[in-house]
Amino acid sequence: MNNSLISQSEPVDNINIASQQVLLTPRELKQKMPLNESGADFVAASRQTIANIIQGKDSRILAVVGPCSIHDIKSAKEYALKLKALHNQLEDRLFIVMRVYFEKPRTSVGWKGLINDPHLNNSFDIEQGLTTARELLLWLAELGLPAATEMLDPIIPQYLSELISWTAIGARTSESQTHREMASGLSMPVGFKNNTSGSAGAAINAMKAASSSHSFLGINQQGQVTLLNTKGNPNGHVILRGGNEPNYHPEQVKAYQQRLTESGLADKIIIDCSHANSGKDFRQQPRVLESLLDQIVAGNTSIIGFMLESHLNEGQQSIPEDGVTMQYGVSITDGCIDWKTTEISLTAAADQLRDVKTHGQALQNGVTF
Repeated sequence: MNNSLISQSEPVDNINIASQQVLLTPRELKQKMPLNESGADFVAASRQTIANIIQGKDSRILAVVGPCSIHDIKSAKEYALKLKALHNQLEDRLFIVMRVYFEKPRTSVGWKGLINDPHLNNSFDIEQGLTTARELLLWLAELGLPAATEMLDPIIPQYLSELISWTAIGARTSESQTHREMASGLSMPVGFKNNTSGSAGAAINAMKAASSSHSFLGINQQGQVTLLNTKGNPNGHVILRGGNEPNYHPEQVKAYQQRLTESGLADKIIIDCSHANSGKDFRQQPRVLESLLDQIVAGNTSIIGFMLESHLNEGQQSIPEDGVTMQYGVSITDGCIDWKTTEISLTAAADQLRDVKTHGQALQNGVTF
């Protein structure tokens, strides 16, 4: 091509960028909203408890429970207060962590979560979203309730990660090199979901990759583009969320156990009671939970936890155009079971786990299983 034919004034950079906005840096947000010493100690202790569960040093079952996504801080706090009471009441059998999901992957388009669009109106006030998210996480740390989330944007951890006790890498991103690299540097245990078809390969390969060291581009606390060199994350595990069919049944769980063992990885598995495992029917989550508990009672030592999508009130709603006439405490993404069902399910789970003979003696005797 004759370069002389190209006008020197014709733009060749950022052609499809409509606008740009410089955001506050991670350090500036943390200086504005700092984590105190007691909160830091609580998060560190919660992470260690989860790591101990993964490594077989703690006999409890990890329960990641809460709304599919956070869109309203008031209802999230009301839910958290209820969950905190159960966290304390059932702590001898379950270690309950609240789902605090601020980012939502979209199959095509849709609401991307509270951080991206806190006003639910496509205004994308991300600086406010980060501030609101950090406000809730600080409140939870002060309350003494561990927080779990899905890390989607690789920049977000620099703003919030010191407040998170457990993280998931989703079905759509477990195959992503960017997310595997990010997970290798995260400071908390990380679960990798099988992909949307149900294949074990993506999550297993993600575990391998994230346990290794990596070097990649990111930002530092000052917001500068930085080469990050990671150590590798030692506390990765698989999350079974179903695919073309559910994958929580005993024969499927055993198949995943075998694949993990053959890959030289710890055969530790969390089962997501929602998504494809429930047939995308939120009402079926308790049935899935009963099945995995039966497997644990029958002697399965690979299942270390479960996930439930739960809110104050059941079901799902669309975001209304006026942004006002919304039902309080009802999810705006996936459908959720209500609080009463949640309380019944978790209490029943704790009761059923009392029948597991090795529970209760494992910590005292230093037994791992």
